[in-house]
Amino acid sequence: MHILTIVLHSWLLFSMAFFGGSKIAGAKHQIELFDSIKLPQWFRVITGYVQIVACIGLIIGYWYPGIAAWTGILIGTMMLVACLSHLRVKHPIGKMIPALLNLLISIAVVLLYADELSNLFG
Repeated sequence: MHILTIVLHSWLLFSMAFFGGSKIAGAKHQIELFDSIKLPQWFRVITGYVQIVACIGLIIGYWYPGIAAWTGILIGTMMLVACLSHLRVKHPIGKMIPALLNLLISIAVVLLYADELSNLFG
């Protein structure tokens, strides 16, 4: 199970780095996405920075699993809001799959590190 934990943890790290970086950089697909879900572009940039902060939490989480668990909660919350945003504007399920997949993986990471939630730096 240790390898599975590292794989899921790393998936979230690279996913948040990719999507956060593309939001901050103003990638065309991100701009169009935020327009289609009727959210302002400044919110896209803030979301990107929050995702990069989550990356930092996940990196620290390799050494301190409690930080990874709390970061998983942060990412899970962001992905839940993303899924709800897609549903709100009646996007097809296909557009929601990346957020849904990252939501499920973040839940798995939180569950895998659940014992460490109260032990941040120990």
